[in-house]
Amino acid sequence: MKTRQLGTLEVSEIGFGCMSISANYGPAANINQGINVIRSAHNKGVTFFDTAEVYGPFTSERLVGEALEPFRDNVVIATKFGFKIDGSIGLNSRPEHIKKVAEESLKRLRTDRIDLYYQHRVDPEVPIEDVAGAVKDLITEGKVLHFGLSEASARTIRRAHAVQPVAAIQSEYSLWTRDPEQNGVLETCEELGIGFVPWGPLGEGYLTGKIDAHTQLDPKTDLRAEFPRFSPESITANAPVVDLLKQFAEKRKATPAQIALAWLLAQEPWIVPIPGTRREDHLNENLGAINIDLTPADLREIESALSSVSVRGDRMSEKHMQQIDHS
Repeated sequence: MKTRQLGTLEVSEIGFGCMSISANYGPAANINQGINVIRSAHNKGVTFFDTAEVYGPFTSERLVGEALEPFRDNVVIATKFGFKIDGSIGLNSRPEHIKKVAEESLKRLRTDRIDLYYQHRVDPEVPIEDVAGAVKDLITEGKVLHFGLSEASARTIRRAHAVQPVAAIQSEYSLWTRDPEQNGVLETCEELGIGFVPWGPLGEGYLTGKIDAHTQLDPKTDLRAEFPRFSPESITANAPVVDLLKQFAEKRKATPAQIALAWLLAQEPWIVPIPGTRREDHLNENLGAINIDLTPADLREIESALSSVSVRGDRMSEKHMQQIDHS
């Protein structure tokens, strides 16, 4: 496992997304299973672990805190603020709220500092300069080490970075979600020396080839059940993306998931995907992506094949898409 830079923060080239262990993609896993898979990831060289207060809510941070406590000084923990935890999906990035919830996250994570603190969604009610200023205060106090933004526009990133340097941007990015290439975000990251962390690097499970129109997603526990891209019709319509990955994986004696992650790693040296899983076999499969070097010719071949495929369905539900910053 090599390392990569998110701004001045050094992390393993593949991180670990902890959300799906505790929430949002089906019922929560057994806590011991969650602790074991997180510790196993660390034993295999992963040093970068991603969570958020809203996952659970709160249960993911507690899990991560317990799992990583024995080797806290050898890992980088990222968490996020910015949602109202009141049963709605409303936003709250007022400076006093950020400072309050940072203290609560520190307790749950069993630590004295948050290595990377992301604004989970841009709050249109609070100027981004005020958000950056609040995080800057936390950095001055030593409670936060680096500042990040999630699903922010290029313009918002520039405004925030002018107040407090941004280490990383986290937005959805994968072979079937290419928005950061088209909206100026990747370009801005490169220009300003900011790292990029793709969430959903495996298309929220779809790019593994293990989801089909018969897959049952429980609307009570699985967010994807309300995402247009995960309707049975869209799952069927988007099969050519997975077929392409399967064909390419066969040639490389790999799996579709490994090709999808290797593709992200090959895009830029400052991109660090964070696939998540609760299963040891999937963890091993994901980490196997670091052994696959895609050549420029491979990338051109994938790009050429994808150019004739159009992806059907929005990546999230309408209420979630409304919280994406396009300013």
